[in-house]
Amino acid sequence: MEMADSDMAEAAGMVAKMWWVWLVTGIIWVILSLVILQFNTASATTVGVLIGIFFILAGLQNFFIGYVAEGWKWLWIVFGVLFIIAGIVALVYPKDVFADIASALGFLFLVFGVFWIVEALATREANNLWWMGLIAGILLVILAFWAAGQFFMTKAYTLLVFGGIWALMHGIMDIIRAFEVRKFKKLIVE
Repeated sequence: MEMADSDMAEAAGMVAKMWWVWLVTGIIWVILSLVILQFNTASATTVGVLIGIFFILAGLQNFFIGYVAEGWKWLWIVFGVLFIIAGIVALVYPKDVFADIASALGFLFLVFGVFWIVEALATREANNLWWMGLIAGILLVILAFWAAGQFFMTKAYTLLVFGGIWALMHGIMDIIRAFEVRKFKKLIVE
């Protein structure tokens, strides 16, 4: 039993030392959200490229979380692979991806909303702020059903606005997560 406790403390210490990774990725997400919220519909290529970058960053982040997570490793890796594939496709065909994502905006919001809900529920024992992810996921699911019934131009504008909001929420959640993990680091040292 002592071996398991020391292994758990060592793993927790390793994660706690990496608190700055969440801070850096959170800041990057916030900056990208501010950039995307300044675009108009004429910048579909740029938005398509940013979507590709968003997906690749999310994929890499999921790989990292899968590497350090105790449970649900397979889920993080599966989502990481899906995000990386989507990112590569978006970088190769940015204008088409923008139009396709605008057309499938409701489904995209539904996928991300469900992912955030599952993530919140899976991490609630280790994350005091799990409820923020749950609320964000529920709101995204509600937006999914609203966006599914809109016309293409409305969906294109919605994609720009909610893409920026999604990146902003992702960044804020990562920054909060960084300070929670940093606080955990101080508890381990004591």
